[in-house]
Amino acid sequence: MSEGPGRIQLAAACRLAARLGWQEAVANHLSLAVSQDGRRFLMNRRWRDFSTIRASDLALLDASEADLPAGIDSTAWAIHGTLHRLLPQARCVMHVHPTYATALSALEDPRLLPIDQVSARFFNRIAIDDAYGGFADSQAEGERLAAALGSRKILLMRNHGLMVTGSGAAEVFDLLYHFERAARTLLLAYGSARPLRVLGDEVAEKTARSWEDDQDFPEAHFSQMCAGLDPCYRD
Repeated sequence: MSEGPGRIQLAAACRLAARLGWQEAVANHLSLAVSQDGRRFLMNRRWRDFSTIRASDLALLDASEADLPAGIDSTAWAIHGTLHRLLPQARCVMHVHPTYATALSALEDPRLLPIDQVSARFFNRIAIDDAYGGFADSQAEGERLAAALGSRKILLMRNHGLMVTGSGAAEVFDLLYHFERAARTLLLAYGSARPLRVLGDEVAEKTARSWEDDQDFPEAHFSQMCAGLDPCYRD
C-alpha cells in the first residue's frame, strides 16, 4: 500500500481503537508498512490521543535507522521498528491494551479456549509471550518479541496486553476486534463459576478455517466501521 491510502487507513484504525476503548491513555501504537520491504512505515507519534489522530499526523519512519526518531516513543520504536525490520510479512502491527485481552493475559492459564464460534477462530493460532520484564524499550526486547510471535499473527503478551499483525489495517483490526470479543466471552463464562463446555479440537479447527476462508469479511467489516467516523480523520 502506498503512503497516501495508508495514512487514511491507519488514522481510521486509530479512531476506531479509541471508540472501542482499546488504547491506554495516550500510549499504545499502531503502524502500517508503506514500502515493499516493509521497512518504511507509518505510526502514531508520542502522546497523541487516538481519537484526535488525522492522516497527516502520522509519522513516516524507516526501520533501518538506528537512532530513535524525534517525537516517537522509545517503546514503540523498539517494538514496531524491530518488527517491521525483521518480519516483512507483518505489514500492519497493532499493539494495544484492550480490557478483556489484557485481563486474560494476567490469568495463570491465559489460553483463549474455544467455547464459541468467535473464540474458535483463534484455535492453535495464538503465540503467548511468558517473559514480561517491564517496558519494552530496547532493540533486544523488540527482537525477543518478534521471535516470540514467529510465524503467527497474534501475540498475547502475559501481564501486558496484545499485539496483532497481518497484511493490512483491515485484517489486523478485524482480528483484534474479534479477539477482544472472544476474551470477553470467555471471562464472562469464567465468572459464572460453572464448568465450561469447550469445543472439541476437530470442530474448533474446522471453525477457524471457515473464518480464514472468508477473506472478504475483514475488508467489509473495517469499511463499515470507518463509515461511522467523522471524515476529518482523512485530513
